[in-house]
Amino acid sequence: MGGKVSEDLLDKSGAFTGPETHVLAIDDCVIDRKIIERLLRTDTVKVTTVDSPTRALEILGLSQDQTMTPACKNVLKFSMIITDYCMPEMTGYDLLKKLKATKGLKEIPVVIMSSENVPQRIQRCLEEGAKDFIIKPVQREDVKRIRRHITQLQSMHAQPTTVSMKRKASLANLAGEAIERRPRISVVKVP
Repeated sequence: MGGKVSEDLLDKSGAFTGPETHVLAIDDCVIDRKIIERLLRTDTVKVTTVDSPTRALEILGLSQDQTMTPACKNVLKFSMIITDYCMPEMTGYDLLKKLKATKGLKEIPVVIMSSENVPQRIQRCLEEGAKDFIIKPVQREDVKRIRRHITQLQSMHAQPTTVSMKRKASLANLAGEAIERRPRISVVKVP
């Protein structure tokens, strides 16, 4: 199994607050797991690989019957999951459905890979909530797409949350405070 996450990078909800992104890669083929791990691992991206959806569910704190296990408080948190479609015990699509039906896991972006280019399968996975679908063997463009998804995740976690002026005004009104507003600029027609 790949790298371990330090707890100081997680906020109270389990989301990453630091520069690291943790990817869970699931594939029954050891060669494909190693390829994905080597292509994605960087100073800011940790990759944990497993050989089966069952093992992935255990790591995520989810049992086969979709209930959170008692040990789920110590579960590693992942920013993205990349899974093979065709695996012996469960398809990537079935795993995707389990993840998207579970509170606390449904927000994690899932990328599915397959060596078979079946348009109906691809469409079904995307409709179920997959972030992307990649045809194996993984090409340079595929890695760029995955890295773009990871970069988006990292920038989402790096940006502080801001409250709009309208929201601030309504919050101030609730608190009985006045809030300074800029005057509106009128539209001036030029002849």
